[in-house]
Amino acid sequence: MWARVHNRLLRTAWPNNTSRNLTSQSTPMASSSPSPAAAVDFLFLLQKLKTTPRTGWVKRGVQQPESIADHMYRMGMMALIVGPDAGVNINRCIKMGIVHDVAEAIVGDITPYCNVAPEEKHRLEMDAISQIKAMLGEGTSAAQEISELWHEYEANQSKEAKLVKDFDKLEMIIQAHEYEQDQGKALQEFFDSTEGRFTTDTGKAWAAELYARRAAAATSTPGEKPV
Repeated sequence: MWARVHNRLLRTAWPNNTSRNLTSQSTPMASSSPSPAAAVDFLFLLQKLKTTPRTGWVKRGVQQPESIADHMYRMGMMALIVGPDAGVNINRCIKMGIVHDVAEAIVGDITPYCNVAPEEKHRLEMDAISQIKAMLGEGTSAAQEISELWHEYEANQSKEAKLVKDFDKLEMIIQAHEYEQDQGKALQEFFDSTEGRFTTDTGKAWAAELYARRAAAATSTPGEKPV
């Protein structure tokens, strides 16, 4: 099935004029929708996100590690519950959360373990986004919005992008804590990699709550499971 989708993607014709401003503030939304065939092709592509485990957990020997889609789902829920006090467009954060790793349906979950330079990782993922746009149809609102959300997240300049970046790190260490508790793994390296890197008040507050719970778990009586 994946081979058929990939072949269809490669046969897609590219328009001559692909230059556009990708900022959400200045680019008008397209009006057309993907064809039924294009929509279903894209949905088949997303299966890769559901079945591809996150590389970091695989490398650390975690049993039944979460998938890329699992990670993005909880990030979307984080954005849903954040509330108006965060001062962001919540709907945009939800969308960004479920789009930010969509390129990994094509390139896989590239991490520092993979020995791929950050510039090359970005190039590969940017090319994957272009392929997704071609699959959905360059003139469709879906293709344009996915591209804009991904580029906004990567640029990390808007309030929404900064919050979702914090959620990305926060979801990872929440998952690390869960694997520590459920599988007895020592996953300090994931906490070390995010220490001091939260930039929003929400990210810092939620991370502090997690750190407190992890510390309580470390000092609890064997057999007890702190909330």
